[in-house]
Amino acid sequence: MISKILVPTDGSETARKAVEYAAGLAKQTNAAVILLSVIDRSALVAQTIPAESSLTHLVQPVEEYLEKAAAVYLEQAKKVCKKNGIKAAKVIRSGHPVEEIINEAEKSGADLIVIGSHGRSAIASAVLGSVTFGIIHKDTKIPVLVVRR
Repeated sequence: MISKILVPTDGSETARKAVEYAAGLAKQTNAAVILLSVIDRSALVAQTIPAESSLTHLVQPVEEYLEKAAAVYLEQAKKVCKKNGIKAAKVIRSGHPVEEIINEAEKSGADLIVIGSHGRSAIASAVLGSVTFGIIHKDTKIPVLVVRR
């Protein structure tokens, strides 16, 4: 039986499709949804955005910017769940996406992970996104449902 569904999201179109699919599934099974966004620390090349590159000429830490973007993605996803009458929790983690997704799934007791086939970082990937590929091939007993783009 499915009582908790973990849905990682990066705001991509495929991730939005995964959220919609998970919300529909949660509605049918009376499950709760855990919406997760992971800030990939390995992708942080610089610590700040230079003021001259910013339209507002402010120095803003990249991680702070990514946290705000993640909060927006999660809020959009939560609205989809709310529209379907689904209880949803929002979680932001920082670290390696595959590890953080698996850790959150195990910590929260998720019965299923619903993930998009390709995210923002895997646009050039021909077969499957790198995070999705990592989740599928990670040693875990939690089932994974992949939503195609």
